[in-house]
Amino acid sequence: MEKLGREFFDRDTVAVARDLLGKVLVRRVDGMTLSGRITETEAYVGRVDKACHAYGYRRTARTETLFAPPGTAYIYLIYGIYHCLNFVTEPEGEPSAVLLRGLVPVEGTAEMARRRFGKEPEQLTSYQKKHFLDGPGKVCMALGLTRAQNGLDLTGEELFLADDGSPRPSFHTGTRIGIDYAEEAVHFPWRFYL
Repeated sequence: MEKLGREFFDRDTVAVARDLLGKVLVRRVDGMTLSGRITETEAYVGRVDKACHAYGYRRTARTETLFAPPGTAYIYLIYGIYHCLNFVTEPEGEPSAVLLRGLVPVEGTAEMARRRFGKEPEQLTSYQKKHFLDGPGKVCMALGLTRAQNGLDLTGEELFLADDGSPRPSFHTGTRIGIDYAEEAVHFPWRFYL
C-alpha cells in the first residue's frame, strides 16, 4: 500500500472527497492495525459553505484545526457523545475538510467489533453487521478515535490513508446528511458514496 502524502489533501475539497472513495484508512493503536476501505464522504468548504463549522472563516477553539495544513485530522464531538473524523484539505488557512461517513473493514475486524459492540464478529446480529461502520460516529468508535487525536498529522504512522492499487470504484453523488440549517448549502451535491 502506498501512503497518501500531503499533496493528496492539498487540492479542491470536493475532488478529494470523491478521490477518497476506495482508499484505505489505517489506524495503529495499542500494537494493533485497524483499517477500512472508505465507502462514503462529504465535502465541507468554509469559504462558501454554511454547513461548514468555519463558514466565512469563523475561528473558534473548535474550528482552529480546520485552518491547519492539509492532511491534518479534524475530530469533533456531536450530540455530546459521537466523534467525527474529517481530513483537512486545501492550503493552510483555507478552512475546508472531508467528513468520513463510512468504511468497510479490511484489517482488525474483531477488534473493531469489540470496540463497537463488545462482541466478537461471529456474535453480531445481521443488523449490527449491516450497520457496522456506516456512520461517522461508528467509525470513530471502532477505530478508537476521539478529540485526543484532533490535529494528528495524517502523513504520520498512527493514522493515515493509503492507496492499495484497487481500481477506482463507481460511486453515487447526493446531498449531505443532517445539515437542514445550512440554507442553500443543503442542496450542494457534495456527498459521495459507493
